[in-house]
Parts: sequence; C-alpha cells; structure tokens
Amino acid sequence: MMKILIIRYKKTKGVPEGGEQASEKNLQVLKRIAGDNNVDTVFIHDESQRHTLLEYAKGILFMPWGYYFGLTPQRVRTIVQKAQNYNVVFVDRSIFGIIAKHLKEIKYQGRIVCFFHNVESVYFASKYSSILNPVRWLTTNCADRNDYYCCKYADQTITLSKRDDDILYSRYSRHADQIIPISFVDTYLQDTYPSDSISSTPLCMFLGAYFPANIEGIEWFVRNVFPYVQIKMQIVGKGMDKLRNAEWMSKDIELYSDVPNLRPLFEAADIMVFPIFKGSGMKVKTCESLMYGKNIIGTPEAWSGYDLDYSAAGACCQTAKEFINAINGFIHSPRPRFNTYSRTVFLEKYSADRMVDKYRATLTD
Repeated sequence: MMKILIIRYKKTKGVPEGGEQASEKNLQVLKRIAGDNNVDTVFIHDESQRHTLLEYAKGILFMPWGYYFGLTPQRVRTIVQKAQNYNVVFVDRSIFGIIAKHLKEIKYQGRIVCFFHNVESVYFASKYSSILNPVRWLTTNCADRNDYYCCKYADQTITLSKRDDDILYSRYSRHADQIIPISFVDTYLQDTYPSDSISSTPLCMFLGAYFPANIEGIEWFVRNVFPYVQIKMQIVGKGMDKLRNAEWMSKDIELYSDVPNLRPLFEAADIMVFPIFKGSGMKVKTCESLMYGKNIIGTPEAWSGYDLDYSAAGACCQTAKEFINAINGFIHSPRPRFNTYSRTVFLEKYSADRMVDKYRATLTD
C-alpha cells in the first residue's frame, strides 16, 4: 500500500495565493492515486498562528545553512523521523530540498519526489530585486542550496515547463524526470456557458496577489495602457487593497482584495489582462482563466509554458502599443465573452484529470 507524506509551504488562512492553489491540486491528485486516508500533510507554516520574534530570529540564523524560514535542524529531524512511516515523501516546493538531503543521509528507503513550482533561486532573485543586498543574498543563497539539494538527492523531480527544466540543467546538471504543466481541478463544469458578446466598453480584469512582479506589471499597465483604451478595469487578488493609496492608481479602477469566490468576477469579465514581465514556472492565473473560458491578453511571461494558439485564446503582447492594439481589436471586432477555444485547451491539456497518470509515474516507475 502506498502511503505519501506531502511537505507543503503553509496552511492558508483565507484566500490562497496561486502557488497554494497549485499545492492543493497536487494534494488532490495524490489522494486520487493513493486514497484519501493514505496521504498526510506537513505544513511548514500555519497562517492562523502568530510567529514570535524568537522564531523570526531562528529563521534568519539558520537560513545561511539552507533552512528556509520555518525550518530548523530540529524541525527537519522531526519531519525525517515521521517520514519513516511513509514510502513516498513528496516535497511540494523545492525551497525545502534540505529535507530530501537529510532523508538520503539517513538512507531513507522510500521514494523522494521534489516538485518545482518554479526555480526558487530565480523566483527569489526576482522577488527581492529591489531589497537591500544582505536580505537578497540570504534568500537567494538559501533557495539556490535547496534547488541543488532537490536535484542531487530526489529520486524524481518534476518541473512545470521546459524553460525551468533547462534552467535546472544549466545550474545543477540534472534534467527533470517529468515535465508536468500547471493544471487545475475543474470547478467550472456545467451544462451551458455564457453566450453574450464582449461589451463595447469591455471589462478587463487583472488577477494576482500583492507580489512585486504583479505590482510592477499592473503599474506599468495603468500608466502606459489604461489611459489610451476605452475599458473598465478591475484589479483582483490577495492583499491588493494595499494599492488604494498608490500614487499611480486611477480612481476609475475597481479593487477587489481577498475575494473568497472569484467565479462571479470571472464570469463578468470580458478580457483578462496579464502584463507580467518577470518570473519563473507557469502562471496559475493563466490556467484558471483558461478553465473559465476567458479571453486572455498576456505577455510572453504570462503565457510561458503554455502550448496553445495565443491569437485564438486572446493575444500575446509585450509593448504598450501591442496591448492597446489588442484591446482595441476586441472592441472593434467583438468576440464572445466565453472563449470556447480557451475552455477546450484547458480540458485537453491543463485539467488535473489529464495529469493523474504522469503523477502516478513519478511515484511508481
């Protein structure tokens, strides 16, 4: 009987971010393979608990040795001891690769699987690009160590895209054992879908948590695109109420923060706009938008890892002029609000149902 211990980043309080949505999908797929009662979770963080100053101090103290915040040598030993009761340890984020290292050092007899949501060293370099050098060095060095540990000690590694696979090979001389693109458990299955057309003044929606790459992208869009198109605009995501006092924010843009149910907003939106210029991995927001059958205008980064016809799903744009032209194209030649092609691509390539066999192969082959 297969018993799986999954190591996750945090037990989320409130609305989960994109990465935690992907982690939850991983959990559901693993339960589908092994059975609900045969998959247990260790959360490194619990958002419902307050961290003490001592915990923060320990986090900083141990980070240079590869223990990302929330892990200490004692905590890792406890997890490794618990893992002896399981024949698969699924490290859901490569930032916890040090657990794989310790498992191998004690000659753990089960299978270690490391899942790369992105290349963490690239992700943190982007996240802390404007932060003081000591903080940036601590986090990127810790991320780099853990990416390396996953590549060296895991029995199976999974990346979301060939781009991440290529980066891992260039840095750590190991290709992923499986490239499994981002996927979503389908929650938009219904008998009929919207049939109305895009409004003459389309409602454009940006979706994403309060995170540097998202903020840089939406600020760029508000400054360089929004004033030059006739649209209504919504910005939706965890923590996005922090933008209310941003000097560049327009009073004509609606902000929705920490929304528990996004479905009504998705259904009302005519176009999803994703001006993302930095990152790693694949964008969960793009996959979720495909699931809802949305028209999507995004940058190459927003589309990275996706295998589809951009023009059929929406448009791929990199400059302000390209975004403006794409939006005006929707205005002058309206399409249906529900994009059948987007929905079909999701069902054929990015539904979690399509990924079960690939996950099973990492656990058993």
